[in-house]
Amino acid sequence: MIPAVSPQYGGGALADVLPSVAGALSVPGETDVLGLPPASRYAVLLFDGLGWNNLQRYAHAAPYLSALMAKGRSLTAGVPSTTAVSLTSLGTGLPPGAHGIVGYTSIVPETGDLLNMLAWDAPVDPRRWQPHGTVFDRAAAAGVATRNVSKARFDSSGLTAAAFRGSAHRGADTIEDRLDATRFASREGKSSLVYVYDSQLDYIGHQQGCDSWQWEKELSAADTFAQQVRSALPRDAVLLVVADHGMIDVAPEYRVDLDTEPALTEGVALVGGESRFRHLYCVPGAEGDVLATYRERLGDKALVLPRAEAVARGWFGPVVEDRVLPRLGDVVVAALGPLALVASQRAAQEAGLIGLHGSLSADEMEIPLLVDTGQ
Repeated sequence: MIPAVSPQYGGGALADVLPSVAGALSVPGETDVLGLPPASRYAVLLFDGLGWNNLQRYAHAAPYLSALMAKGRSLTAGVPSTTAVSLTSLGTGLPPGAHGIVGYTSIVPETGDLLNMLAWDAPVDPRRWQPHGTVFDRAAAAGVATRNVSKARFDSSGLTAAAFRGSAHRGADTIEDRLDATRFASREGKSSLVYVYDSQLDYIGHQQGCDSWQWEKELSAADTFAQQVRSALPRDAVLLVVADHGMIDVAPEYRVDLDTEPALTEGVALVGGESRFRHLYCVPGAEGDVLATYRERLGDKALVLPRAEAVARGWFGPVVEDRVLPRLGDVVVAALGPLALVASQRAAQEAGLIGLHGSLSADEMEIPLLVDTGQ
């Protein structure tokens, strides 16, 4: 079995980035646990899907980011290592057991529905689902101009409300728009915090694979964009480059289809999460049987744990709040070997993806923290 990477909440995880930035910006009550350089202006550029190992393997295609790597370090994503969870940890500074977004999809305990955190496709108030204030809230209250530069359609999304409230959204659908928005936002006020999001690496990785020539080409484009963002900033601003998760490719022969193996859905009322990290919500009393079935079927390619054991391992943070606990699967399946648990009928689009993430392998969990002070 490939070793599981434990999330390093509290001093080496994505959730520690914005609290550390706020500390470096001298926001009262915030602590810079990552040792970032003090400054009055920060920009945080997040590349969706840019794992530390992915970047190392294709360093030749990204000379700017690779140069920063020499002085940078890796952090871990949270668990599961997926976009909605990571972005909310970034924005709130909290692990998923506190903020409550625990997967690509998870159950709404009050209704039994499945909520897709990216599409926000159930009638759930994001401010009640995720009630904690964000780092942007606290920074703005201290007089820091806080801005969120991403696609225009994200302005009204439930995930934006859950993760990034407190920042003014700047809709930017092209590279030029993002650079213009960043250039303007980074010069507002006496102190500023600008968050910039780019999704193309993740998109290409899912569609073509993260070990494809297309992904390598997109990495070169991301490298150029990062340099352009640095050039758009004032000289006294600090640029951080981070990611939400890494990625691995899983070949078709390593996919287990839940929709074609009846034994894998017996006793399972609802399947959540994603193909590398599944939340299985069981029929009352069936948890033990489901646990045994999955352990026998998957062997050493996955960790199959009851909810209590996954919580005890600290996967979701040191504390899982009472309101969050029932959102976790009764049985949790974390793929560690070459494995994807797809559902070809219920989630046909996801079942066709090549590059995947969500679990605790190093390729998925380890992400870069790269710092450019402009000096």
